[in-house]
Amino acid sequence: MILPRLALLAVPMLLLSACTTRPPAPPAASDAGGVLRNGQFEFTLASGEYHCELGVRLQIGREMRDQVNQRIQLAWNGRSYQLERDPSYSGLPRFEDVANGLVWIDLPWKGLLLDGRTQKPIANECRPA
Repeated sequence: MILPRLALLAVPMLLLSACTTRPPAPPAASDAGGVLRNGQFEFTLASGEYHCELGVRLQIGREMRDQVNQRIQLAWNGRSYQLERDPSYSGLPRFEDVANGLVWIDLPWKGLLLDGRTQKPIANECRPA
């Protein structure tokens, strides 16, 4: 008599376990504020003052054209530079001033200024103030 009652309790439990939902899918690039256009990511990032490691401070101004960041104005060490968007293999936003040997790489969580000739970091962990 106890066995049939247990069986009756087990059936609803099995049915409920079959109704579970799948875990949510990982967020797409657009959920993180990024859009992929022609193999290049576009992130909505701030203009203004950036604070970097070792007390380095930069000023970034973004020039948008057709919702695409085409160039940035970089103020650093008392000078101003204009860096043009250079398509990157990874698709991450990469801006370069070939004449002055500067490269700025935009990531959603930080920016990075490189020496364009040696590819060594000049300023790392740069975040909006």
